[in-house]
Amino acid sequence: MQNDGFSLLFHSLNWVTIYLVRAMVISKKEIKACLDGVVGDPHAWLGLHLLGEGKGVVARALDPEAETVSLMNLLTKSLHPMKCLDQKGFFEVLLTKEGELFPYRFVSRREGKDCEWVDPYAFRPTLSNDDLTGFNEGSERRPFLKLGSIPRTVDEVEGISFVVWAPSARSVHLVGDFNGWNTRSLPMRSLGSSGCRELFVPRARVGQKYKYRVLGVDGVLREKGDPFSFKCEPPPGNASIVCDRKGEGFSDQAAEASINPRETPISIYEMHLGSWKFHETENRPLSYLELCDVLPLYLVELGFSHVEFLPPSEYPYGASWGYQVTGFYAPTHRYGPPEDFKALVDACKKSGIGVIVDWVPAHFPSDEFALACFDGTCLFEHEDPRLGRHAEWGTLIFNYGRPEVRSFLIGSALAWLDRFGVSGFRVDAVASMLYLDYGRKEGEWIPNREGGNENLEAIEFIRQFNQTIHEEYPGAISIAEESTAFPRITQPPHSGGLGFDFKWNMGWMHDVLGYFGTPQDKRPDCHEGLTFGATYQFSENFVQAFSHDEVVHGKGSLANKMNLPDPAERLANLRALLSLQWTWPGKKTLFMGCEFGQWKEWDFDSAIDWALLELPLHGGLLKLVGDLNRAYLEHPSWAKTDHQGAKFRWVDCHDREGQTLSFLRFGDGREEALLIACNFSNQLAHREWGCPFPGDWKILIDSDSPDYGGEGAAGDTRFVAMDHACHDLPYALSVPVGRWSVRILCPA
Repeated sequence: MQNDGFSLLFHSLNWVTIYLVRAMVISKKEIKACLDGVVGDPHAWLGLHLLGEGKGVVARALDPEAETVSLMNLLTKSLHPMKCLDQKGFFEVLLTKEGELFPYRFVSRREGKDCEWVDPYAFRPTLSNDDLTGFNEGSERRPFLKLGSIPRTVDEVEGISFVVWAPSARSVHLVGDFNGWNTRSLPMRSLGSSGCRELFVPRARVGQKYKYRVLGVDGVLREKGDPFSFKCEPPPGNASIVCDRKGEGFSDQAAEASINPRETPISIYEMHLGSWKFHETENRPLSYLELCDVLPLYLVELGFSHVEFLPPSEYPYGASWGYQVTGFYAPTHRYGPPEDFKALVDACKKSGIGVIVDWVPAHFPSDEFALACFDGTCLFEHEDPRLGRHAEWGTLIFNYGRPEVRSFLIGSALAWLDRFGVSGFRVDAVASMLYLDYGRKEGEWIPNREGGNENLEAIEFIRQFNQTIHEEYPGAISIAEESTAFPRITQPPHSGGLGFDFKWNMGWMHDVLGYFGTPQDKRPDCHEGLTFGATYQFSENFVQAFSHDEVVHGKGSLANKMNLPDPAERLANLRALLSLQWTWPGKKTLFMGCEFGQWKEWDFDSAIDWALLELPLHGGLLKLVGDLNRAYLEHPSWAKTDHQGAKFRWVDCHDREGQTLSFLRFGDGREEALLIACNFSNQLAHREWGCPFPGDWKILIDSDSPDYGGEGAAGDTRFVAMDHACHDLPYALSVPVGRWSVRILCPA
């Protein structure tokens, strides 16, 4: 820092031609404009400048907290008292005998003490208008490398570069720990036609809090958090926090890039970080670092391939579970700093567990400090509420037609991949993005340019998002939560698809839960709930998911959806349900607590009921989930043929009265075949099932095994195929199946 002033000398010389013609006397109107920040370039007035025609130099400083300010010539060490031109902190000194610029600092007296400081207005912009062209055009994939708060060394001076997009703002002031939160001392300059404001602040440091004080075009003054902030202060402060970016770079996911996720066993444990497990002695959720010690081990023991976190992005309202995001680049403060979140991701991946994060580009909340009406206009959202507001959720919809918004959102996704090394995304509420009339009545929405109800801009954004992440990280996974029949969700953009790898199978989930939620004697009338899903199962690459959405808002737990009077019977049905899920084509997702049959509905404010694992029935269910996962991970046909219709065949899908169901999964040869026999009745089913191959067959998994808390009523575990046709198959197996259970067979 000893050479700061000399660096500033050469720095200032670059501005001589620009500021040479400034008048010697500044008017009161111009002073007010500087203080109010409404001048496009406060650097043209503030700092040290040559006066024209050999009239010397003028120095001007903004320090609203100073009693006096002096200009220090670092070459001569001379001090030149400055005149206070405005009591709000505007100071000036004219040095008519100086013929050239010199390195300088300001010395302010505050509360009786002298403070020497480097002038922020002595520096060139850290970015040019051209540097932001990609952001303005929507082609910039990593805008967070340019916008936000970035530690930099400029001309040997350490500080923070602040850049914010606010094209319609009348003024933007930077306020924070580095200037005592003074509202006038740091007006930001406009960067040409980019719509961005910029300021390099030498006194700013990593760890300091800040906000942008934006005077909107509507005349309203708002204090805004940084949209590109990597770290956020908890409410009610909601400030952004400068982050150290040393050691951050692109994530090394080369190993994942060589894997085709569609042919890979993907079994996802969905969880809410704040309600998975609480501290043993303190009534609080585990921190990121505490989770490092227990979560990967638990997932490995259960055989899951991935964990999916409900949105870990920053959010103010706890009851939104993270789905009302205000910090699209920042992990939530609730469980530790960003580096601790990265440690959790690293711990999971080191244990072989991929990490998927819930990502929410569909909407954002209207909190005053966040994105809403950012510069006095609807900058990130649509102005017309028929396009820009979700009445159902009370949130705002992104304007996907605006290139800067697309760049902002895609940058968010890449930041999670780059900074934290996550394995991919489950994209929330895709249906609400695709349809202009989503959740709206007639007259409450505006048709697209072709007269239809598709949101064409959102569709193009989704394609751009998927293409981008897959080009940057070929192994990244993207999963759509989409509940309609919108076509080609999981087809690539170049063939007219949206480019997702997978789509949640909401229809199958709804139908199957409807069947299991029906009283025993009424189930024959609902048999199509088990079979209808096969008619469209291979139209997309599906994930069979029982998610958090099915165990909240009065829906009850998954165990309590089993509509039988006895708890043991409900758990038997849950074992059968999960066995069906794991053997049905498609990848798997299960929400926390369902793996051991939690009775109570999920509550985001309390931990799941781990005490149930002390009971044999619940411990048995947990063991079954582990065995299903391990069989899925170890049995190639389950994963490789998840999305191949030719590798699936019904054995018998018509036994509505007997309440049985049976089907085959084929692999590359006889040894890869699986026969799944399901009995959802309350009676032992002893019957013949069609079989494709002769020879010996064995039980791979029986959900009614005593190991899982079952009765073990079906008996034998090895069988020989009989040489006669059954169910249009050349052979038959006589295999009993216990009540409310599933038996999975494979060639011995």
